[in-house]
Formats: sequence, C-alpha cells, structure tokens
Amino acid sequence: MDNRSRALGVPAMAAAAFLWSIAGLFIKLIDWHPLTISGVRSLIAVLVILAWLKRPRLHWSFPQVAAALSYAATMILFVSANKLTTSSNAIILQYIGPIFTAIIGSWILKERARVEHWIAFLFVAGGMALMFMDKLGGGRLAGDLLAVLSALAFSFTFIFMRMQKASSSLESMLLAHALTAAVGLTASLFLPAPHLTTKALTSVAVLGIFQVGLAAVLFAYAIKRISAVTANLVAVIEPVFNPIWVFLVLGEAPGARSIAGGVVIIAAVTAASVINPFDSPG
Repeated sequence: MDNRSRALGVPAMAAAAFLWSIAGLFIKLIDWHPLTISGVRSLIAVLVILAWLKRPRLHWSFPQVAAALSYAATMILFVSANKLTTSSNAIILQYIGPIFTAIIGSWILKERARVEHWIAFLFVAGGMALMFMDKLGGGRLAGDLLAVLSALAFSFTFIFMRMQKASSSLESMLLAHALTAAVGLTASLFLPAPHLTTKALTSVAVLGIFQVGLAAVLFAYAIKRISAVTANLVAVIEPVFNPIWVFLVLGEAPGARSIAGGVVIIAAVTAASVINPFDSPG
C-alpha cells in the first residue's frame, strides 16, 4: 500500500465520523423508541452494505466475528445509555475510547500510540471538558456505566477491524448491523407501535443509508490504512459536529464553551493526524 493510499485513511475516517454525527439531529426527529430506531436503521444499513459488497465474504474468522459483536454491543449499549443518563453524559463518556484503544491496541496489535497521540488525548479531554462543562453530571449511574462499557466495546471494534487490514473488514459491519437489527426489531415487538409519519420514515432512511450505512463503508476503508488509535482519535470529531447540526436545523445554539471546546478538539485531532499520516505498517 503506497503513501498516497494511506493518506486517504484519515479523511475517510473523518468523513465516517462526520456522518455518525448526524445521528443526534435525526433521532430527535423520530418519535420512536430508541431500540426501534436502532433496529430499523441497522436493517437499512444491511441493505446498503450488501449493495456495496455485492458478494460478501463471510469466513467467520475470530476478528470478523469479534468486530461484529463489539460494534453491535457499542450501538446497543449507547442507545441504552441514552435512555438511562443524559445524552451529554453518554457521548462524552463514549469518547474516552481512544485511551482504551491506545492501551489495548498496543497489547493486541503492537501499534503503540505515539507522543503526538498522547498530547492530543490531553487536548481532546480538555476540549470535551469545555464542551460539556455545564452539562456533564446529573445523569444516572447505570446509564453512565453503560456509556463507559459502550466506549470499551467501541475500542475493541477499532482493534478487531484493524486486525483485518489484510482483508475486507466491511463484512464485520454487515454482521454487526444484522445482529443489531435482529435485537432491535425483536424488542420492538414488545414495544408500542411506531408512528409512521413522513418525517420519521425520511429521518430513519437518512440514518440507515448515510449515518451508519455509508459511514460503515468509509470506516472499513479507513481502518485498513491507519492505526486503530489514530482512527479512534479522528472519530472524536463526532461530538463536535453533533451540536452543529442541531443548531443549523433546530436552532439550538451551542454556548461559547462548546464552540471553544470544538475548536480545541478539531485542532488537536488535525495536528496529530498531519504530523505523521502514514502510521500504517502496511
């Protein structure tokens, strides 16, 4: 793999995080139970990924299955955390993941975080503290714990996806969404029937096609070209863009601290990424 191909890994990961960030906006527009949203969204994502792959290669290797299970767990735990704690708590705790990835990845993948990564972690932590200074807290302990478990599961997703760098890893995303769809839709059988409005159907279609479907394709492309810790660090831009979408569409303006924190995070991630974008050993 040449340096030009590797260099595309960072913008691909940024694009995936950018798409992930629209979740908050479109979920706000859907008056359904979160598990129903997760199930329908993932069902649509399965169709998108199948259309992209055409002939998926399911060899059921440990990394393929482990990545699928960890990502499915990430999605389900994060949805559950949002029900049991504040959304601000859930997302800030979700993004302690890069630290988990750096520690676990150095052991499993032998990909050690570089000095600029650790410096970026400090600035990201500071930026997120600014963003949520007035919002972090007030959540429930159970929800906060689920958010931390979601962050841990997300970290394993990056690691197991990275273990498949010599082969296609998109099949793991396919399996993850199939499992999430099965869990979400089964749970929906015991929940109140969703209101099938045009706004809700359009919003869940956007979530399935772009927010998780196309994002999965970009994620699988990126993780073959950059280290797991770099990918997870770049993904931290998701909570930065999340309130921007809500502001642009719903008029919920972020405060000065949120804007300052977002600037710090984007600057830290950008600096760590451009110092050495060719961090893939191959």
